[in-house]
Amino acid sequence: MTRRVCLFFAALLAAAQGAERPPDLILHNGRIITVDQKFSIAEAIAIRGERIAAVGSNEAILRLASPATRKIDLLGKTVMPGLIDSHAHPTGASMHEFDHPVPEMDTIADVLEYVRSRAAALGPGQWITVSQIFITRLKEQRYPTREELDRAAPQNPVVFRTGPDAVLNSAALKASGIDRNYKVPEGMPTRVEMDPKTGEPTGVLRRGADLIKSSRTGKRPTFEDRLSRLRQLLADYNSVGITGVVTRTTSDEEVRLFAALKDRGQLTCRSFLTYSIDAQAPLEEIARAVDKAVQSPHHRYDNLLWLRGAKIFLDGGMLTGSAYMRQPWGLSKIYSITDPEYRGLLFVQPEKLHQIARLVLLKGLQLTAHAQGDGAILHLVEAYEKVNREFSVKDARPCVSHGSFMSLEAIDKMRQLGVVADLQPAWLERDGATLLEQFGNDRLRYFHPYKTLAERGVVVGGGSDHMQKIGSMRSINPYNPFFGMWITLARQPRWMKGALHPEERLTREQAIRLYTSNNAFLTFEEKEKGSLEAGKLADLIVLDRDILTCPLDEVKEIGVEQTWLGGKRVHPAP
Repeated sequence: MTRRVCLFFAALLAAAQGAERPPDLILHNGRIITVDQKFSIAEAIAIRGERIAAVGSNEAILRLASPATRKIDLLGKTVMPGLIDSHAHPTGASMHEFDHPVPEMDTIADVLEYVRSRAAALGPGQWITVSQIFITRLKEQRYPTREELDRAAPQNPVVFRTGPDAVLNSAALKASGIDRNYKVPEGMPTRVEMDPKTGEPTGVLRRGADLIKSSRTGKRPTFEDRLSRLRQLLADYNSVGITGVVTRTTSDEEVRLFAALKDRGQLTCRSFLTYSIDAQAPLEEIARAVDKAVQSPHHRYDNLLWLRGAKIFLDGGMLTGSAYMRQPWGLSKIYSITDPEYRGLLFVQPEKLHQIARLVLLKGLQLTAHAQGDGAILHLVEAYEKVNREFSVKDARPCVSHGSFMSLEAIDKMRQLGVVADLQPAWLERDGATLLEQFGNDRLRYFHPYKTLAERGVVVGGGSDHMQKIGSMRSINPYNPFFGMWITLARQPRWMKGALHPEERLTREQAIRLYTSNNAFLTFEEKEKGSLEAGKLADLIVLDRDILTCPLDEVKEIGVEQTWLGGKRVHPAP
């Protein structure tokens, strides 16, 4: 036998022996919700290195142990796969209170008091910005007026920003050069609302960030400051069971932050990065941005950090009155809408949208778009449909982000094309009552239609759109996944009696899949994570109660006692 053949058989023997190496860790005497295809329930799980070696009965799994194997008795506790958030903005969210604490604001009075306090702290002439206080979540259900902001800070320019839209006081309008004669630059998908009686700007700008000539105030964070705050937020994600996150609208600087944490061994959430693309730029600039993403070293698959997505903004906000709808919004005091034909704003026209979708998908990136209104969603799906006539888009898993106002027409096209979606259940609870007042019950028939999407074969992942503050239930858009699951089970908006279209409620199995196996599929990683099966990454959480049997209203109260990432405990921190 030649030396080469001997080495070959020696390698095979070593591989076989390695495969049979006893597990490093066994969790036993538990209720293991595997979320496999059959939604099997096991008693024990064995972990070798960062992966699951076996799942099964106590007897079968304990038989695999060696004297060196660590064993943990779960004492009957429930175990689930680590949870994944399909839509978050962790780098920005973690820095929101870096300069100063920001109080809860539930009323217009709260907003004005905050503006007054900032005016006192900053002094005359300094810009004051209030960010992401959604009007649907204020008791008055309206914007603060230009005049109210004037009275609160007569010597300061003030911007009340909420999603893509904003209200400016008189000083901010003047500093930005916006008056009764102002004309939005041609081609800019922006709307300056004018008072129909006086002809003066009301202060409301739809997608008006580019028009605001504000200057920055507050402390300037260093790169290390940003890293520290991001680590703190990811640890809080771990505390509520999150082991994976999809970051939307990721910039070059944010890629650097995640890469630095990974290089230092401090990245405690598997991170799927979605590169930000400016859809308003010329196509050649968009092509360069796409090439930059594809050429990034992080575009190569790594189960901790992977840049694989691209995102554009297609319409405005559901919470702010600029989502692009198929039918007019209707006159509205809530959203300051005075035009009976107003349908919201579409930022990218259909032909350019098709060209962007073709460009991104052809390069192998997963495209998603912020699309809230049913008109925007249909435009997006039709763009994917047009690309599909040239080449199949199914394997690229093109995505719809938010997708709040669905239609059966769009849903059926999504199923046919293999389009996936990431939705934010918390919006149903936080904003359902205001939306019902604005649109009525019939127009909300396919608002967050989780059951219809599941029954028609569209894969949907659950996310938060977490944007500001650290703290899973104090954040702007709560990121506690169990709160999100509860909403899909109950469909109970706050400030409202009765459920909102209860026919769209999910089962507990379906709700769990939103944050586990479905989200793994959204990020092309269904063979790596999302369920507890042999060979997959050992990402798991231990709960303080059984999610399958506890009373419905307790689902949102579920606590996470332990979180494990790749076979290592990350919560509580070791």
